Amino acid sequence: MPRVRLLLERTAALLRGRRGAWAAGGVLLVVCALVAVWVFGGDDEAAGPPDARARQYQDVDACLLTGEDGIEAGGPAAAVWQGMEAASGDTRARVTHVPVMGEQSAANALPHLNGLIQRDCEVVLATGRAQTETVRKAAGGHPQVRFVVVGSEAGDRTADTGNLTVVAPGDRVADEVAEAVRRAVKAVQQ
Repeated sequence: MPRVRLLLERTAALLRGRRGAWAAGGVLLVVCALVAVWVFGGDDEAAGPPDARARQYQDVDACLLTGEDGIEAGGPAAAVWQGMEAASGDTRARVTHVPVMGEQSAANALPHLNGLIQRDCEVVLATGRAQTETVRKAAGGHPQVRFVVVGSEAGDRTADTGNLTVVAPGDRVADEVAEAVRRAVKAVQQ
């Protein structure tokens, strides 16, 4: 015990005055550096390779405009979303959906569509009367965007023109949407 006391007294004597302040500052700096290396540093190779299951997306977004039910199972947009996900698996395009909340009118759907275009969605899909009507009216003003409308109110398939593709509802809507998205993504990437 006397040795410990002697050590503590000598350490206290060293820390007194200007030299002691500098010594304490130096010790504190070293401790902070060691903590920083421990917290933020580390060996990147020890972290291991990236997760092989993580999908590497292309810089292409396909966005779905739906009614307020969104992509609810059994809803009108569920099969469309299924087709979009299938196309995403092949093309590595990111897929998202935005429901139009409130009144289901073309006027209320327009700001949602404009939001998708401002977010740089290269492929915009729509399902539902108000949404498809809005997309059909706006498609000509945005030639750089590919549009796909789905639904019986979307018109007949002969309406496929330029940047607008029409997919009629039915048993094969998921497959037809997937193919339409694949074509649109390919067109965007060229």
